[in-house]
Amino acid sequence: MATVRDTTYDLLRDLGMTTVFGNPGSTEEPFLAAFPDDFEYVHALHEASAVGMADGYAQVTGRPAHVNLHTAPGTGNAMGNLVTAWHNRAPLIVTAGQQTREMLLIEPRLTSRRATELPQPYVKWSHEPARAQDVPAALMRAYATAVQPPAGPVFLSLPLDDWGKPADPYEPPRTVSTRIAPDPYRLGEFAAVLSASRAPVLIVGAAVDRAGAWPAAVALAERLGAPVWTAPAPERAAFPEDHPHYRGVLPYAIAPLAEKLRGHDTVLVVGAPVFRYYPHVPGDHLPDGVRLLHVTDDPEEAARAPVGDSLLGDAGLTLADLLDLLPATDRPPPPARPAPPPPEDGSPPSADALFAALARYWPADAVLVQESPSNLSALRRRLPITRPGSYFTMASGGLGYGLPAAVGIALAQRDTGRGRPVVAVIGDGSFHYSVQALWTAARLRLPLVVVVPVNQQYAILKAFADFKQTPGVPGLDLPGLDIAALARGYGCATATVETPEQLGEALAAGLRADRPTVLPAPIRTEVPALL
Repeated sequence: MATVRDTTYDLLRDLGMTTVFGNPGSTEEPFLAAFPDDFEYVHALHEASAVGMADGYAQVTGRPAHVNLHTAPGTGNAMGNLVTAWHNRAPLIVTAGQQTREMLLIEPRLTSRRATELPQPYVKWSHEPARAQDVPAALMRAYATAVQPPAGPVFLSLPLDDWGKPADPYEPPRTVSTRIAPDPYRLGEFAAVLSASRAPVLIVGAAVDRAGAWPAAVALAERLGAPVWTAPAPERAAFPEDHPHYRGVLPYAIAPLAEKLRGHDTVLVVGAPVFRYYPHVPGDHLPDGVRLLHVTDDPEEAARAPVGDSLLGDAGLTLADLLDLLPATDRPPPPARPAPPPPEDGSPPSADALFAALARYWPADAVLVQESPSNLSALRRRLPITRPGSYFTMASGGLGYGLPAAVGIALAQRDTGRGRPVVAVIGDGSFHYSVQALWTAARLRLPLVVVVPVNQQYAILKAFADFKQTPGVPGLDLPGLDIAALARGYGCATATVETPEQLGEALAAGLRADRPTVLPAPIRTEVPALL
């Protein structure tokens, strides 16, 4: 007779989920025992890294990824990147071991108390099956929940003695819809407002990239003759940043953002929240007389928007339908955005000089993963993203995502056969939150290149301290960190980039390598303005 474990592995096969990310623990060993040859176990040294890797993998493959955690302590370790997965809309099936059912009443060691509450509210559904035989059906429900919009992580707590129990008859997987078409009447209202608009502006967000809708976004912008902004703090790029209509990323504070929209009468936001604000700079959310139209596949996102009228729908489907409804316009295109001035010379170089060099040597089809908050403005200014699926970061604002996500993204490039080169830019502060992810990349022999701008400080926090007028905050300097030695210890190649001119050769060598390469790059220590 088939066991619960047998049936669960059969279901995982049928769902195409044969890659498992995790860090093994005692409560997971009954599930992992005699691990099948047709499955791959991606071994992370910490649960937060496992979740970050799975997040990046799921976003590139477009399919849910399975993360296996260790009961309550492992789930606790993973929570930072689980929060990010929630905000990133990453479809993850997170399973965690639980103690033996027969002992749960007395709460032995490694019992997860209130297991389903631990990951909330950062999962779409959290469940511990009432019977061992319910495990496969619960996994099917978890899958269906994770992929439906808005996609996101789900959580299952699974007692360790369930796996050997007799299973109910196997039920093949079901399918569910993963896209929401917009309401035609509401869509017509939006089209009428845009048709009558004097000076519309388009703001795009990550859902445009998730929907594969760059061409539709470009076509709509050109049809409207509208300038295009990226919504603030984006986790993915949603528009070709070398397009003449493109204006940049909006600031993430209320008053400065509204100022950027002055002169427009209609704002169309597609695939982003309205808006990700931080820090608090009070003011009107919109200039006087401006109407905002919001397209999202998330009812909660629509409900919490402080201004605007919402339309529930998939970003790609809605953009395509709007194109069908909007007539051609004779509105002239917006003026071209001026190019940034050349960076200043200096030793060590500025972040602008380092990233200008990175742009010069950037492979045309490369994927950028970034987690360098204090250097983000310089990076986005110097390195425009011009292809879909080419930019990934954390939507949550929490550190420790970028390095493991880059590992998952590089693995997905290999597994899907796309083979796009992956380059991560990780600040020297962020680098240490999930540094152990390098070991997994080395074991997998991934040609991942990690550029580490080294300023020996949490410069973004110094910028916040200046902005908030809170001098004397401790713990903002990071002396004595040997990034190259750490990289070698985890099995990576490494070379220090002392000048921007050295970056090209080091980058090319790293992308040809059969293991990850870490490139520490000292930069100036000036603190950039927060806004």
